[in-house]
Amino acid sequence: MAVKQHPFLLVFVFTIVCVVSAIALVYTKHESRKLFVELEGLTRERDNLNIEWGQLQIEQSTWAQHARIEQVAVDDLSLVRPEATEIFVIERP
Repeated sequence: MAVKQHPFLLVFVFTIVCVVSAIALVYTKHESRKLFVELEGLTRERDNLNIEWGQLQIEQSTWAQHARIEQVAVDDLSLVRPEATEIFVIERP
């Protein structure tokens, strides 16, 4: 009986529920897309950082090679390898 007496109220409530539901759907879709774009950006940044990390590891191994260190010592610091007669072994008593 209550439905027959207030059909306008029932239609109004259903309309409000539908509008709120539609707004919630649009909002969640928008948030989902925004988060997906952020995820893609972070994934791209992670990949770039992994590439840079690999390059830095290669560079570090290159700089740490004994031949490279010796070359810098000779060329840049003008160091020379001592002759066998210039090497003295000091023993403690």
